Amino acid sequence: MSSSPSLSARGGRLALVVVGLCWLAVLFDGLDMFIYGSVLPHLLETKTFGLTADQAGDLGSYATFGMLVGALTAGTVADRIGRKKLMVGCVTLFSLASAICALSGSVAVFGLGRTLAGIGLGGLLPTAISMVSDYAPRGRGALIIGALMTAHHAGGILSAYVAKWLVEPVGWRAAFWVCVLPLLFAPVLAKALPESLSFLVAQGRTEEARTLAARYDAELPAAKTGGQGAADRWNALLNLFRAGEWSQTVLYWLASFGGLLLVYGVATWLPTLMREQGYALGSALSFVVVFNLGGIVGMLVAGRAADRFGAPRISAVWFALTAAGVYLLSVHLSTGVTMLVVFLTGVFLNSAQTMIYATVSLRSTPDNRATAVGWTSGMGRFGAVFGPWLGGQLLASGNGDFGFTAFALAGLSSMVFIGVAALRSPRRTPSSNGDQELATAH
Repeated sequence: MSSSPSLSARGGRLALVVVGLCWLAVLFDGLDMFIYGSVLPHLLETKTFGLTADQAGDLGSYATFGMLVGALTAGTVADRIGRKKLMVGCVTLFSLASAICALSGSVAVFGLGRTLAGIGLGGLLPTAISMVSDYAPRGRGALIIGALMTAHHAGGILSAYVAKWLVEPVGWRAAFWVCVLPLLFAPVLAKALPESLSFLVAQGRTEEARTLAARYDAELPAAKTGGQGAADRWNALLNLFRAGEWSQTVLYWLASFGGLLLVYGVATWLPTLMREQGYALGSALSFVVVFNLGGIVGMLVAGRAADRFGAPRISAVWFALTAAGVYLLSVHLSTGVTMLVVFLTGVFLNSAQTMIYATVSLRSTPDNRATAVGWTSGMGRFGAVFGPWLGGQLLASGNGDFGFTAFALAGLSSMVFIGVAALRSPRRTPSSNGDQELATAH
């Protein structure tokens, strides 16, 4: 029996409330992720905690290591306690972790705060994507996921303004106190956000799920006939290396490693490297705003370009253009030209990595797609840990001017790896849930 137009419209409005709550949660996720890079030039200039460039790189890697842990454990924890509780827990964790950073009196305590924040940050995004996938208006799943991903870059923009407005007049601790404010949002999330439909169905709470699906005009997820055991998961991983598949699997992993090295290396060190180029702190933080504006635009246009020209081709071309843009940042151009280069770099960089996941999804068999995309994302996370550390080592050794070149080389390597991998494998038809797997991997 179909819903009446009025009920359908009401359900659509309710679904947008869910999407809006998740968007705000991811906005705070982005704020907390980018705030360290935004205040880092000030921390180094004032020698806070006696901080050196190599220690700063280590601190940047602590958060991304925490994100690796959070992303790897989020699915298991969500299956036990529910996605709603996990989202509330993640927001609470990274907010309280920011309080630890704000109160810290040593590098060790600050590093603990950033590691705990990373765990919360890494667990939130895939969980939020799963939530909006459950409640997205009918036929709008991919669009809603794309819109959700813009929140992370909006958080990056907000972090730059927080740093510009607070760091010099008040101090860097004030910026981290702002990142504690999402703690006030956690009770709102706990009260207003419904539980995941997929979780309710998996728990056998079918009537509750059916009631929510009708209220929100959402499709009720199909119940899984059986869980995947450890042996099945191990066999799915081994399939990535059988029958000559090992070479393209390794190539995808290397491309993902270089891509996330580039993404998180630039996100952490962009303001500091621009300060090294002679730009004032305010201008350096303006580059963060422009970079994330480019990221929002890139997320919205990359999918359309991939649909027309193919995800592997777009990924390779995007990485080439990213490498060119990042390298140009090592040349002191006029401020206007540099702003344009930073914007275009943001457009290509942030969506090039997503197109790696799209390529893996398109060129995997339906029964092995989730494993292939998940492991490609997981291997890339090690690049996310390595990127901030690499930037710190280069600055500490007096080779900060080589930082942009090193990140550009990472982009070129990913271009080569994804291009060769795509040539070695046939295109396959994606499954209907491929969009969710793709977005979750990011």
